[in-house]
Amino acid sequence: MNKNNIVFGTGPLGYWVMKLLAEQGNKVTLVSKSGKTKHKLPEGVEIKPADSKNAEEVYSVCKDADAVYYCAMPPYTDWPNNFPDMIKGLIEGVARTNAKIIFGDNLYMYGSTKGKPIKENLPYTATGHKGKTRALIANMLLEAHREGKIKATMGRASDFYGPEVINANFGEMFFKPALAGKTVNMIGDITLPHTFTYIKDFAKALITLGENDKSYGRAWHIPSAKTISQKEMVELVEKEIGKKIKVRSAGKRMITFLGLFNPMVKEVKEMMYTMTEPYIVDHSDFENIFGANPTPHNVAIKETVEWYKNN
Repeated sequence: MNKNNIVFGTGPLGYWVMKLLAEQGNKVTLVSKSGKTKHKLPEGVEIKPADSKNAEEVYSVCKDADAVYYCAMPPYTDWPNNFPDMIKGLIEGVARTNAKIIFGDNLYMYGSTKGKPIKENLPYTATGHKGKTRALIANMLLEAHREGKIKATMGRASDFYGPEVINANFGEMFFKPALAGKTVNMIGDITLPHTFTYIKDFAKALITLGENDKSYGRAWHIPSAKTISQKEMVELVEKEIGKKIKVRSAGKRMITFLGLFNPMVKEVKEMMYTMTEPYIVDHSDFENIFGANPTPHNVAIKETVEWYKNN
């Protein structure tokens, strides 16, 4: 080990990739556009500024790297305008180095699968702009790999939760009111099966992909604990905090109405199918090649509740 790793992005995924790599004794440099982060960094980890739209800046921070973990993304409301240029700069900058790219991805490009399990061999059928953007940038990375410009792999996770995760279905908008004894707002049919990924499992799996030559040239679904429903997730949190949680759930009509006043809620509307159909992610490819030992939901929720109580 003891490789030189660059981690783009200071959000929850970038934070946990950085932390786990550092704990393994690797050299790690965190990269953000501003060169700043809200987190206290482990000893030996530094942070540098770079705009990934700028290939020269990407090259400057990555020139001596063995691996580049890309966990950054633009604001949720501005993906089509920014994401492709960020990936273009990333590819052009890293292409001048010997570094490999490990990309933290999601599942939006597949679009609705009408409740069928989501596998890596499915076509990209997304019709909304966020799904189309995810398909575009995935194709940019894999095409650059096929052309020999870069060596790239990607790990795709479902909705994630855990310590440091604020902006998610099971993020601040859930845990803050739940711990305060207030009503929690949720989305869609909360009784349907829905795969949730623990943020530490996401980070750990990306590192596994980065360290295995077999992973490069394709996308892999990140191992997640057993698929349960949002309702069952709520019940696990209730058990952990020792009190009932009041829940109300918004359907598509309500989300459409609220989206008239809130740009973030407006963006959620495109992804409503993930909460109104079964959303089951198949990670058997990853498990068959690299093994899988995802954190059980009750253990992950215990750690998440503890973090929210302390923060």
